[in-house]
Amino acid sequence: MTKKTQVGLIFGGNSSEYEVSITSAGNIYKAIDKDKFDVHPIWITNAGYMTSEEDSFKVLEDPSYMVEKPSKAANLSNIAALADRPELDVLFPIVHGNLGEDGVLQGLFRLIDKPFVGVDVLAASVTMDKEFSKILAQRVGVPVAKWVTIKRYEYDDAQNPKHDYQWVSQQLGTNNLFVKPSNQGSSVGITHVVDDSNYADALAEAFKYDDKVLVEEGIVGTEVETAVLGNDQPIVSGVGQIINAANSWYDYDNKYSNASTTTLQIPAQIPDEVAQKVRDNALKIYRVTECSGMARIDSMLREDGEVIFNELNTLPGFTNISMYPKLFEEAGISYSDLITKLIDLAMERYAHKKTLLHKHD
Repeated sequence: MTKKTQVGLIFGGNSSEYEVSITSAGNIYKAIDKDKFDVHPIWITNAGYMTSEEDSFKVLEDPSYMVEKPSKAANLSNIAALADRPELDVLFPIVHGNLGEDGVLQGLFRLIDKPFVGVDVLAASVTMDKEFSKILAQRVGVPVAKWVTIKRYEYDDAQNPKHDYQWVSQQLGTNNLFVKPSNQGSSVGITHVVDDSNYADALAEAFKYDDKVLVEEGIVGTEVETAVLGNDQPIVSGVGQIINAANSWYDYDNKYSNASTTTLQIPAQIPDEVAQKVRDNALKIYRVTECSGMARIDSMLREDGEVIFNELNTLPGFTNISMYPKLFEEAGISYSDLITKLIDLAMERYAHKKTLLHKHD
């Protein structure tokens, strides 16, 4: 009898996307091929406590479950204790947002010498930062929305011209703006600004989450997404389209709430040549940011058909309304097979890394 691969499914965490992480983990647990894998859920509470496996199973069944006596101190670095669990063959982190997608967890996994699903440390770090993602996209010739960066020290200076909505809008050439933290996901901390009435509040909201904020031009057009899977030879899915019945932007509630007014159109109703450009751009960005495993690349289509890169998500949602798994289902890869492929890619990368030298031969 073939030994099953032992998977540590890590979810939760001290993140603004805590609830999304639990939902994604629950979906992965239900869909994973139980004939190939044994799953060991590892729940990190929103306060940063690492819980027992028994409690982890309970919260997957009931996301409102609260643990009374966590097994570890409130410090995410306690996940390093996984080094003392040799039965775990591979780790599957589904910790969205800060401390999950920014390279922190990935660095810990490297230190404890465990294979893990998703991108490595460098790709996690640079793609979590929206500005660095834009700079790298530009490096390979992919158009991006114009933006102005505001650092904390500039925000603290009341005389800095970046406090002035009119000044910023003139720099960007439009009154239609989005204010967003540079290091956040799932539309957390983002505000749509069209006049001076809420610009100050938008900056204050974004600076709750980060020390660097972007003010971007709002692109009038169609929001589309595509998914990438693989290491050195990645494959790109088709293109999906975000359709919002409420005619508002794709905010946190529209991404994850059961009351969402958003529907996902797969495949997107766009010309074939535009869809191919979206896919080509996605592959360029995936490679220049040195991604591996998986990523979802989001773009906007201007009314003239120009494709504008928006952002890259290296740990896309795996909820029942998430675009990433749905795009690959449309491409012929089931949810269960997608999980298997991601685990196989993690093991493949780990085995390759073991062949590299780290001292003089």
